[in-house]
Amino acid sequence: MNLIDLVRHVADGLDVGVLVTNTDLRRPGPTILYANDAFLRMSGYGAADVLGQSPRMLQGAGTSREGTRQVQRALRGDGRFVGRLQNYRRTGESYLCELDIRPIYGLDGHLEAFIAFEREVVRRRGRPTEGGAGRYRAVEQSGCSNLPFLKTPIFA
Repeated sequence: MNLIDLVRHVADGLDVGVLVTNTDLRRPGPTILYANDAFLRMSGYGAADVLGQSPRMLQGAGTSREGTRQVQRALRGDGRFVGRLQNYRRTGESYLCELDIRPIYGLDGHLEAFIAFEREVVRRRGRPTEGGAGRYRAVEQSGCSNLPFLKTPIFA
């Protein structure tokens, strides 16, 4: 079982968007190797549209350039980024995306890929809490009850 098969086995049934990319951070990369259905629904793209492309395809006029530089710096550093970016659907509609990007290392310690967990968030009504925490909420809540790896052994 290769890395993409393993991620597919775990991520296909999740309500949170999952992308796997290669590790080439130079433009136009990185390249999308896998996208689950939740990501495709959120972005409005089909699998054939995103595979082989860069996640940069989701950026547009309202995407913070400083935010994208922070992502680059974090991935080049420790390989981990948690934050929000304004992305754009296939239709051109913008949405706020919460990202949790993590490195995937092979058994030899070599960086193999990046995996991104993505969730659309909407602004809550009312006054923000102190420091802005809690100003956003997930559009869909994901639970553990639909995790396929809790029901099916990965290795037979």
